[in-house]
Amino acid sequence: EMRRLGRVELREGAEWFSSTAFGDDQDRVLVRANGEPTYFLADLAYHVDKHERGFEKVIDIWGPDHHGYIGRMQAGMEALGYGRDWLEVLIVQQVNLLSGGQPVKMSKRRGEFITLADLIEEVGKDAAIFFFLQRRAESHLDFDMDLARKETDENPVFYVKYAHARISGILRKAAEEGAPPAQGADLGLLVEEQELELMKALLAMPSVVAGAAEAREPHRVTTYLREVAQAFHLFYHHCRVVGPEPRLTAARLALTEAARLVLANGLALLDIEAPERM
Repeated sequence: EMRRLGRVELREGAEWFSSTAFGDDQDRVLVRANGEPTYFLADLAYHVDKHERGFEKVIDIWGPDHHGYIGRMQAGMEALGYGRDWLEVLIVQQVNLLSGGQPVKMSKRRGEFITLADLIEEVGKDAAIFFFLQRRAESHLDFDMDLARKETDENPVFYVKYAHARISGILRKAAEEGAPPAQGADLGLLVEEQELELMKALLAMPSVVAGAAEAREPHRVTTYLREVAQAFHLFYHHCRVVGPEPRLTAARLALTEAARLVLANGLALLDIEAPERM
């Protein structure tokens, strides 16, 4: 296809892609003089296959040592007629595993490494997902395996999941005690500072999710869920949910159910369990 489009030049027996014509800093070899294809040609072919299968947008995730590769790949996409913006590249930084406060030593040369499957077996799927998504992709991550296993508020995924479980428990107990239904409650009764702050936090969810998707920054969702969990804990500490006043109880139960729903939906977006008991 590159030959057909006139994008290939023969130099010293090798076939070169004229990538400088498309913004790259130098032309790139597609087929070496010995007839062997380069990795670059294989990478182009991989993306051509994606395009032929109908992908309207491709997002690649690469390590930091491949940053210099972006220009040539986008030049290739433009030369093939897909447009530079058809391919978006996200660079992710190194992850360091910590155990006992010390880095876990790994060596590709010696064949000593921990796979993602090993890590998930150690800390669980939910903790692995949450910890990886706590940082921007371009930020280094120190993954503390000891913290990921803790069942305390120090562990951010435990903190968020516990908030959902606590809310579920409150709602169960309210139902058992015959509390008034939350449906149709007068939310105008919710005037305490902690109630208003929790409502503001819950209302932010659609914009947080949309922003995270648009900016390719899923860490916004994990940060948001921690903020919602904190806002709920402050509300619960200061405001008695099931009290002597039925109308106020109904309003606070409606707010409590709304907090549960936001936490459940946010965790579901991350493929993390929202437990009803812990």
